[in-house]
Amino acid sequence: MGDGTKNGSGCFKHKRSISAMKSNIRISKFQFSGIGLGIVTVIIGITWIYFAIKNRKLMKLRQKFFHQNGGLLLKKQLSSEKGGMESAKVFSAQVLEKATNNYSEDRIIGRGGYGTVYKGILSDERVVAIKKSIKLDESQIEIFINEMVILTQVNHRNVVKLMGCCLETEVPLLVYEYISNGTLFHYIHNSEEMTWFSWENRLRIASEAAGALAYLHSSAGMPIIHRDVKSPNILLDESYTAKIADFGASRLIPIDRTRATTLVQGTFGYLDPEYFRTSQLTEKSDVYSFGVVLAELVTGRKPVSTEKSEEEINLANYFVACVKENRLFQIIEPKIMREGSLEQIGAMGEVVKRCLESKGEERPTMKEVTMELERLRKYNIQSHKKEEQILDGNMGATSEQQPDLYPVPVYPDFTFRQYNLESDLFHAINTPR
Repeated sequence: MGDGTKNGSGCFKHKRSISAMKSNIRISKFQFSGIGLGIVTVIIGITWIYFAIKNRKLMKLRQKFFHQNGGLLLKKQLSSEKGGMESAKVFSAQVLEKATNNYSEDRIIGRGGYGTVYKGILSDERVVAIKKSIKLDESQIEIFINEMVILTQVNHRNVVKLMGCCLETEVPLLVYEYISNGTLFHYIHNSEEMTWFSWENRLRIASEAAGALAYLHSSAGMPIIHRDVKSPNILLDESYTAKIADFGASRLIPIDRTRATTLVQGTFGYLDPEYFRTSQLTEKSDVYSFGVVLAELVTGRKPVSTEKSEEEINLANYFVACVKENRLFQIIEPKIMREGSLEQIGAMGEVVKRCLESKGEERPTMKEVTMELERLRKYNIQSHKKEEQILDGNMGATSEQQPDLYPVPVYPDFTFRQYNLESDLFHAINTPR
């Protein structure tokens, strides 16, 4: 009977068969691993080639935009300016993409007619504001570059610093210092929530903004007209110091101080009517717009209010009418009436009225406006000192004996010209120059 053990040959054959199967399996596994590794290598190679080609195309595109946006001209201009390369920087597109988290929606800090502004954090932890413009006329590239070079040389504590630009994108990106405390517009129209937004601080902010515009008009290397002065373009930093911002519509003005423009730019409600009619741009256009800001600052009203009566829709026109008809104190914000003196508020009304004259030649310069606002500030400080002296001298008096420090009668037909002024403030304002 066969038991499969004869001479051990059956067992030997069986073992050899198992060994052969295991060997074949190992070979198959090795072959499969080799094929898998080959496929992965091919995929990695294709991916690397794809991204290499993509990066090469991107670099060529960025180089094209750089030349198209006047990059070579900018480098030439900056190298010819003394210290130019130190005051302005040409940023790469990659650096700004990283700084804004690829222009993430949550980095948007402002939108306007000229573009979108993003908050960016550079590799050295500096925080910047990056403005992405909507479009740029190719025929204006040389003007844009020249103006940008001038703006990088502007150095004033109340002007937002232009740090540089990026020309590697379809539309140039401008990089400004970051201002943290929002716009003057926000504080004017939310003043009830802002205890710090006093008459004294409003005067200071107005004076700082006026001084910055006066500097741009007369102290910079070549006069600069902002052309879009409005409360949303006056920013406040961490110390609530005013900073003039957004030079998207700005223009350099030649020595004759006038320039015809084919496209009238500005914001409805702030726009100089004379500039709108004639297209002749001068510094007085900024003066008119700043007058609207001052009217906004003392009334708490918006430049255009469609929900108001027909007479009150346009703040500038309504303010001038109120001053002429001795109704100024009817439209002044109550908080200002409580904190300011009649003389100050009346004087401010005259300053605003002069800024809003229909003819530019009849308006003051920004330097004159700054001087008047500084006089108002000094008057305010002197008034506070006088009040402290009165209070110190009446510490022992009863409440019935203490003087009323803020007598503010408000009558429909009130006119400040009926009062004897305590200083020559009105004389300074109303005397022809």
